[in-house]
Amino acid sequence: MTLANATVQSGRHGPPGSPVGRRPGPVDRNAGTWFLVLPALIPILILSVGPLLYGIALAFTDAQSGRTRSTQWVGALNFQDLLHDGLFWESFRIGLVWAVGVTVPQFVLALGLALLLNERLRMRWLARALAIIPWAMPEVVVGIMWRLVYNPDAGILNETIRDLGLGDGRDWLTGLATALPAVILVGVWAGMPQTTVALLAGLQNTPHELHEAAALDGAGAWRRFRTVTWPALRPVALSITALNFIWNFNAFALVYVLTNGGPGGRTRLPMLFAYEEAFRYGQFGYAAAMGCVMVAVISVLLAVYLAGRLRGGEDR
Repeated sequence: MTLANATVQSGRHGPPGSPVGRRPGPVDRNAGTWFLVLPALIPILILSVGPLLYGIALAFTDAQSGRTRSTQWVGALNFQDLLHDGLFWESFRIGLVWAVGVTVPQFVLALGLALLLNERLRMRWLARALAIIPWAMPEVVVGIMWRLVYNPDAGILNETIRDLGLGDGRDWLTGLATALPAVILVGVWAGMPQTTVALLAGLQNTPHELHEAAALDGAGAWRRFRTVTWPALRPVALSITALNFIWNFNAFALVYVLTNGGPGGRTRLPMLFAYEEAFRYGQFGYAAAMGCVMVAVISVLLAVYLAGRLRGGEDR
């Protein structure tokens, strides 16, 4: 036996505590894992978790704008004021109407478009590319574009109404009865592509053999959708619908560009109300309390959604 072989074998069969040939334990593996995750974790802590914790702490103070004004700890006073703030709860109601009014039509139209784009049509690649154009546009650009469409004097919508002899048109974004439906229509148009892409991906993961077997059994289009397509698509549909509701409830830029919360607060979503309290009136503590309430509501909705998903997984 050579000296090198003896050294190797002694390292392999040395005492358990010897450093030579020792396998990495759980502590070493955890340290290596944290070292790899740390570059991605630091931006999240700085840009997301840190501001969230600071906002929660700010909600328990009377922080206002002004350099010379000192900030005092007020406890739950901001939340007590919120309970009696009718304007905030009205904006909360408008936010729920907006979120439901955008999410439901968004899903129905996106499902129909996804089913159509999943068929073997001519120029299907072009139709798919055109379908995601609204998704590629920034919300500010979408808002400016639709302001031109809704323009009461030279907008394409009113011009079309006049050409068809249906009337003189109206000012859609400043009318008390039309502002919210007009904004909801824009929200549906702007958010439908991402829902379409998600549903289309779910449809393409459905085995084609199942459709062929159902067709051989004499199942029509509706029955094939109900018994084959929808069960495979349901997890994707639930996920994208929940995410869309959360995104729509937290909407800000699109409505801000279109109406700035008007007319008369008819389109003032909760985020717009909090923005006004913070940056127009300088009530940072009160606005932070509004943000905490919205985070709590979204957390409850997420908990309900995840509980439903877990129950559904156990049932299967």
